[in-house]
Amino acid sequence: MRDLRLLPKAHLHTHLESTVRGATIRELGGEPPVQDRPFTGFREFADQRAAVRALLREPGHFRRIAEEFCQDEAAQGVRYAEVTFTAAAHGERLGDLAMPLEAVLEGLAAGAERYGIRTGVILDHSRRRPAERLWRSLELATRYPEVVAIGLAGDESYPAAPFAEVLGAAREAGVRLVHHAGETAGPESVREALATGHAERIGHGIRVLEDPELVAELRRARVPLEVCPFSNVLLGLVPSPAEHPLPRLVGAGLVVTLNTDGETSLAAEYQRAREVFGFGDAELAGLARASVEAAFAPEEVKERIGAEIDRWLSG
Repeated sequence: MRDLRLLPKAHLHTHLESTVRGATIRELGGEPPVQDRPFTGFREFADQRAAVRALLREPGHFRRIAEEFCQDEAAQGVRYAEVTFTAAAHGERLGDLAMPLEAVLEGLAAGAERYGIRTGVILDHSRRRPAERLWRSLELATRYPEVVAIGLAGDESYPAAPFAEVLGAAREAGVRLVHHAGETAGPESVREALATGHAERIGHGIRVLEDPELVAELRRARVPLEVCPFSNVLLGLVPSPAEHPLPRLVGAGLVVTLNTDGETSLAAEYQRAREVFGFGDAELAGLARASVEAAFAPEEVKERIGAEIDRWLSG
């Protein structure tokens, strides 16, 4: 069996604040979360992320976690990563809308040069927060070309409808849209992300199998799903790794990409797919190719990584 750390990958769904190293959290005055322990619910999950966000106060903090992210991703075989960052919330909290994002972009640029990884940034917005903040995220997205998309995240019991105007404006401006949906809510959440949110990819989407018509629509339109199995189990959305719908999503002919949500390493996620579901190297390379093809990366980057995947599989 080939070394999955060497499989060239794209990583499309990971939250920067969830990837901060334990040692860094301690140095910033926080207490690292207990790893691999199921959450009691979505609220604990969100509160844990909020506690880490509160530690980030200065440009150097943001630069550091971004550069460390690049180092850690490159060690897992990631060639291209789209990292989700809640820039506008940090900007409001710290009284400077642009500073957190600019510092993260500086850290990502330094990490790219040092570790040979390409990156893009997705700006997310909690569904629980007012639309005014999402307008600020759109402003940032149009100002900084390194931002490849914006999207809704968080508790899906809050609908996308209040954000319809800004999401429509984003589409008109050519900003890509990616929303969390079909994770804590059912297929109706995915339908709303597509219709109201103009989503080009779906973050998670693990509940689409409940609606065969939706599955057929997603398959026909080739809308990628950003599936994060380990995170789904930690959140109690799936009872166990063996019960995760990943193989059924792949078997349904959907475009499935494998990701972490920031709760594990990507190589470990691929290893679990091998061990739990018996995916062979060709199937794992297929997941890696799907991620590359679904990425908002330049075509030359996709072609290069695709060729590297071919070499890994033939080696």
